[in-house]
Amino acid sequence: MSKQFRRLVPGAAAAAAVATVALAVPAGSGAATDWSKATSAKAGGGFGALVAEAKKEGALNVIALPHNWANYGVELSTFKKLYPGIKITEINPSGSSADEITAIKQGKGRSTAPDVVDVGQSFTTPDITALFAPYKVQTWSAIPANAKDPKGLWFNDYGGYISFGCDMTVLKVCPTTWAQLKDPQYKNDVSLNGAIGQAAAATAAVYAAAVNNGGSAANVQPGIDFFNALKSNGNLNATDCNSAAVVEKHQCPILINWDYLNTVSAWGLPAKFKNQWKVVDPKGTAFGSYYVQAISKSAPHPAAARLWEEFLYSTQGQNIWLQGGARPVELPALVKAGKHDKKAYAALPKVAGTPVLPTASQSTAAGTKIAAAFPA
Repeated sequence: MSKQFRRLVPGAAAAAAVATVALAVPAGSGAATDWSKATSAKAGGGFGALVAEAKKEGALNVIALPHNWANYGVELSTFKKLYPGIKITEINPSGSSADEITAIKQGKGRSTAPDVVDVGQSFTTPDITALFAPYKVQTWSAIPANAKDPKGLWFNDYGGYISFGCDMTVLKVCPTTWAQLKDPQYKNDVSLNGAIGQAAAATAAVYAAAVNNGGSAANVQPGIDFFNALKSNGNLNATDCNSAAVVEKHQCPILINWDYLNTVSAWGLPAKFKNQWKVVDPKGTAFGSYYVQAISKSAPHPAAARLWEEFLYSTQGQNIWLQGGARPVELPALVKAGKHDKKAYAALPKVAGTPVLPTASQSTAAGTKIAAAFPA
């Protein structure tokens, strides 16, 4: 295990060896149960009972999962092959974390509402987690204690570091420091994936700017000041760079985004971009963060929702994220057990120094302050 990753996930070295979730139905399913109340597969009668009920429901609603995001296209297609009787409806693939929470609130009681969400760490405030159902996957012990809610209301899934993606058909020089983003030569060039305060990636960009301009995990004001300065001097581009189509049209000259989302392959850009698109980890302090999985308390397909989480946290599901360039939360345990994808692991970007990885409470506080500073 690399030193960089030990720092990315504090306490990860103590994680238990990951258990491989059986993806076939074992004999002897348990009695019928109310899966909306089940806090684990065992509590609901066993994994076999979970699979049987999920197939009976026959549907799963996911939201805001672009296929190029952390290899979600493969996650979805693999789940469909494993459980062909479960139809997946993909809601608003380009939506933000805020859109996901809104969809749960507005869709309550409807069969079209999201069953599960994948949101930024800052979306774990008490008012939001009140919308989630407690559930612990079978590999719960492989998730570090500081990467999950003790009751199972949410749990980290995958993470990475903030990087700069540069369209070299537009730029003469790709910046390598945060300070360079203020240079007049980058007028209207600095862009984000989503809206600050709504999209986790855009909010994280402000957070990363803070820790590189005198701030810290507990002080994001310097990042707010930094982006206000970019806005004032005209360097901040208002384009929402959340799709390959926008990037391909050269509307996002400098795209601040997670490293696993900022590559040519992740964006699904044409082959010609291999020589036109450059990704750099800016000098200074690396900023890392994890996204969060949660099951809606009012999920219209509660068993399918829980089966989806079991799949994502199985060895197979975790390695699919790894193959997409993201760092799955169970990676330390996978490495310890020798069950990680060796090639994908070796390809992860190397990060110098000690990265900043906010705690859940720090991320929540920072997200609230950043959102208030940049109202929609």
